[in-house]
Amino acid sequence: MDTTAELEATISDMVQAGKGILAADESAPTIAKRFAAIDTESTETNRRAYRSMLFATPGLSEF
Repeated sequence: MDTTAELEATISDMVQAGKGILAADESAPTIAKRFAAIDTESTETNRRAYRSMLFATPGLSEF
């Protein structure tokens, strides 16, 4: 498969109904607000665990 075909396949996958892009590059203040809402300290360890959970959750791509 050439590069153009690979890009077209990726684009097609990304724009399927119900699919999108997961933005996981939140700023420290933004993620701190999310954590504050659930009474969780915004430490590097917690932020890393949160992002890891997002990418490792089985079946996440179904939503």
